[in-house]
Amino acid sequence: MKKRDVIIACDFPNAQATLEFLKRFEGRKPFVKIGMELFYGEGPDVVRQIKALGHDVFLDLKLHDIPNTVNKAMRNLARLGVNMTNVHAAGTIDMMRAAKEGLAEGAQGETPMLIAVTQLTSTSEQRMQQELLISASMEETVKRYAKNAQSAGLDGVVCSPLEAGLVKGACGAGFCAVTPGIRYPEGDMGDQSRVTTPQKAREIGADYIVVGRPVTKAEDPAEAYLRVCRDFIGE
Repeated sequence: MKKRDVIIACDFPNAQATLEFLKRFEGRKPFVKIGMELFYGEGPDVVRQIKALGHDVFLDLKLHDIPNTVNKAMRNLARLGVNMTNVHAAGTIDMMRAAKEGLAEGAQGETPMLIAVTQLTSTSEQRMQQELLISASMEETVKRYAKNAQSAGLDGVVCSPLEAGLVKGACGAGFCAVTPGIRYPEGDMGDQSRVTTPQKAREIGADYIVVGRPVTKAEDPAEAYLRVCRDFIGE
């Protein structure tokens, strides 16, 4: 995989819609994210189909359970040949360590990258404190979760692009920051609250950005994807 890349969030209801969408990229093979909607609707076969087309796959299921359960689940996900997958950092260091061990045990070849979700980009600091009863600031919470993930042996975290620099400062330049919440000024923020542009995400220090609606809802998705690549990677 590239050291910096754009991941398209293929949040479609079924495999047919997803595969039709991917045909629009004229020979390019963008890195794609398969999330809960598509995976739960179609099952593991959709991962195999997309991998067979030559795409790298980030399987975004955000596992969060007891360590033994997560370990066994990760063994199965590794066998699908995904390139990246994730857990919730709130599941504790023990759970994240068990997830990493499960991935390594199930991998048939290179072990997939494992990253941990710090706080969802739809979560504001006010909601985190009032509803989740986390009294620390958003920055302190993200930093602690990132350091816990690093202690567990993970490759990086999912965080808001606004927090990518914070993660790098806490965990070092080699610790990966994968950032959703990418929007352009003229776009609709939707249900996101902590967002920025591709160019700003690059400047702050993101390694991978996950882009959904600015590409998938564009009149010309291939051109929209190329715009994001130019702004984030320089291609």
